[in-house]
Amino acid sequence: MREMGRRARAASRVLALAAPEAKTQALNAAAAAIRAAAGEILAANAEDVAKAKADGMAGSFLDRLTLTPARIEAMAEGVEQVALLPDPVGKVTERWTRPNGMIIERVRTPLGVIGVIYESRPNVTADAAALCLRAGNAVILRGGSDSLRSSSAIHRAFAAGLKAADLPEDAVQFVSVADRAAVGLMLSGLDGTVDVIVPRGGKSLVARVRSDARVPVFAHLDGINHVYVDRAADLDMAKRVVLNAKMRRTGVCGAAETLLVDKAVAPSHLKPLVEMLIDAGCEVRGDAAVQAADPRVKPAADADWDTEYLDAIIAAKVVDGVADAISHIEAHGSHHTDSIVTRDEAAADRFLAEVDSAIVLHNASTQFADGGEFGFGAEIGIATGRMHARGPVGAEQLTSFKYRIHGSGQTRP
Repeated sequence: MREMGRRARAASRVLALAAPEAKTQALNAAAAAIRAAAGEILAANAEDVAKAKADGMAGSFLDRLTLTPARIEAMAEGVEQVALLPDPVGKVTERWTRPNGMIIERVRTPLGVIGVIYESRPNVTADAAALCLRAGNAVILRGGSDSLRSSSAIHRAFAAGLKAADLPEDAVQFVSVADRAAVGLMLSGLDGTVDVIVPRGGKSLVARVRSDARVPVFAHLDGINHVYVDRAADLDMAKRVVLNAKMRRTGVCGAAETLLVDKAVAPSHLKPLVEMLIDAGCEVRGDAAVQAADPRVKPAADADWDTEYLDAIIAAKVVDGVADAISHIEAHGSHHTDSIVTRDEAAADRFLAEVDSAIVLHNASTQFADGGEFGFGAEIGIATGRMHARGPVGAEQLTSFKYRIHGSGQTRP
């Protein structure tokens, strides 16, 4: 593992200076190599899936693990989309002139070496490698033991793309052993060669990474996301947004877990919203007002306001206006993604300003919490911290910056 770190550090210096065209060539070559290796990848994945079934893994886990020809094609297309992104490295984000004539520029630079630790989703191998490469970073990938064969096959194809573009294959390395000690070594920073860790997986993985890491971490622990239906909400719009936010995909981190309804429109809006969710197969757990709206509603316990279900379950509550909604989100949210449905621009402005989440939306579904939907091509994860990256972490978020100063002989008095 330490040798991998040393090789990654050396490769990162090469990538930091690589021309944008070389990285684009490598990404397109990697996409072509993934397509060419589809048979090998599917065969490896079949072995992983067979073992997971024998081990009694749940259906949702098997769905995340399973690859198909269509999913492999989508993976390759995703790499090509990243290749089309503008190269963030070297971009001047700000430039100004001081009174003494010095010109100061803030310029984007790669982070260096990124460690990505993920579970069960072999497609993350390609997504993470592509984004790190676009941003000029070397990456060490450690996939879940359940997807080891699949991820290894994808990595081999991606490495072929690097080789075709004459970039160092050490820029994208894969930990091919299942030993969990490898994770601990990555979290230690591998003797200072790893600059940042990105976990992509369940709560237990992310919690361990955030607890044990000795280097910075881009991550979120929970996605306790809210949709607040304001007194000025259009009912038809609210129904569309709430249904999509909860039921489009219940197992993603952008799924809504709590519905808040302004008491001013509870008489007209609450019953239709609750009926719609239950009829769509969603269990609703509500406060007294929500229970009164439909006899099928189950009583909400205190823990429900702090739970990420990742399932067809939603907690629902009636609140006293936008201020009460914001207070509830502050007390129970996870700073991930929250949405307001309203025609009142002042209420929307207040919600967007005061809700301290990485992503806040007005009249749109929380399921837009996705790097692809932001135009990032892909994402390496969602960050909910307040330092550096926040929200979907794409290629641009995988850069830092430095200052370049152009003088003409100035000295400081």
